[in-house]
Amino acid sequence: MTEDYEARFIDIETALASQEKMLEELNAVVIEQGRRLELLMKQNRYLLENLQASEVKPLSEETPPPHY
Repeated sequence: MTEDYEARFIDIETALASQEKMLEELNAVVIEQGRRLELLMKQNRYLLENLQASEVKPLSEETPPPHY
């Protein structure tokens, strides 16, 4: 009977160690995705600011080039 408990205990410890490793790996992925998301948000903000700062006229207000 004691051997059964010991085997079960070892199985539980093995499963727990596996889950802890998987949790650490998932945490690393989440941290990396957070960094990438922050970078993309900065790039998006930069592009929006530059787009708003540039004065692009609507096509109806543009003068045609001289060769027309």
